[in-house]
Amino acid sequence: MKALVLGIGLQGRAVVHDLDRCGFEVIAADVDAGAVSKSLEQLGCSKARAVSLDVARGEQLHAFVRDTAPSVVVCMVPPAFQEQVAQAALDAGAHFVSSSYTGPVASLDAQARARGLVMLPEIGLDPGIDLVMAHSVLSEFDEVVGLHMYGGGIPEAGADDNPLRYKVTWTFEGVLGAYKRPAKLLREGVEVSIDGERIFRPENTSTIDVPGLGPLEAYPNGDAVHYASLFGLGPSLRDLGRFALRWPGHCAFWSTVAALGFLRDEPIAVDGVQVPPRKFVARLLEPQLRFADQERDLAILRVRAWGTRRGKPHEVTLDLIDRRDLSTGLYAMNRTVGYSASIGAQMILRGEITAPGVLNPARDIPIEPFFKELRARGMELVRR
Repeated sequence: MKALVLGIGLQGRAVVHDLDRCGFEVIAADVDAGAVSKSLEQLGCSKARAVSLDVARGEQLHAFVRDTAPSVVVCMVPPAFQEQVAQAALDAGAHFVSSSYTGPVASLDAQARARGLVMLPEIGLDPGIDLVMAHSVLSEFDEVVGLHMYGGGIPEAGADDNPLRYKVTWTFEGVLGAYKRPAKLLREGVEVSIDGERIFRPENTSTIDVPGLGPLEAYPNGDAVHYASLFGLGPSLRDLGRFALRWPGHCAFWSTVAALGFLRDEPIAVDGVQVPPRKFVARLLEPQLRFADQERDLAILRVRAWGTRRGKPHEVTLDLIDRRDLSTGLYAMNRTVGYSASIGAQMILRGEITAPGVLNPARDIPIEPFFKELRARGMELVRR
């Protein structure tokens, strides 16, 4: 069976690497086929073939997917292109997998059902693995009172050697975009909305302790409230939050930066040139936040739920930690995002996920088979 992977950046490389070593025929498509070939050679991919394709050119994209005739399309290009890639996959009779949020492809559910095709977005790290972890944990409860989900990518201790204690494993401009995203959560039964410039304020942050790592800061990460309906949580729910993790000190720094306007997108005039502050910050800092060849990053997930089981108080914490693989150079962030998308594609191709339409890892991925695949790739889950 043939897989077409679109977008061979940091995470896309991991998708191709995993599919290739699992024996699938893989076509790896990006604008610069030469750069893709070099990356695949460095990873030791023997079955993957690099081709040049610009997904922004809609007619070319549709013709290419149709002529390639893949069984599954794995989309690792920016979210702005998700819908047109998904439509191209549907028109070509191929399943669709993506690590991006469902939003852009939700409207294609009826088409996918009519054509008997699986569309699986949100299958990466966060969202992705965290949703399957939450599904697993929540299945233990009769009533859920609280659910907190945490996710983060940080440098390993010793590699956190700059004032931010942070290094880049995906586009820093994207990171800064997330640093100004509004958040929504549930606190003691009350829905709370937090403006993007306030997510790092002390009243909105907390600290958790991760065994083997120590204390990490947590700040609100997007809209957590919609997960109540996604997980089918009932009226007993009082607390619901989704948080990103960083080393201590990160939140205080970025709270000040946000308050001073450095994350705004509205351009300001600098010597007659219009400069968006966030773009300036990204260009200035990203070159200073790169990993050395032998430095490792960490990808961390935690799902914590509490409530009742069989009439008694019950609480469960499930952790996952992954580290950069120095033999391939793939960061933990690449592995957890890219390998998860690859696993999702393989489960579809093996017939382990068959329901047509737009699916979600929170309810539609077989939990234990998925966890088994993670463990086979060196990612261990610890339940307490």
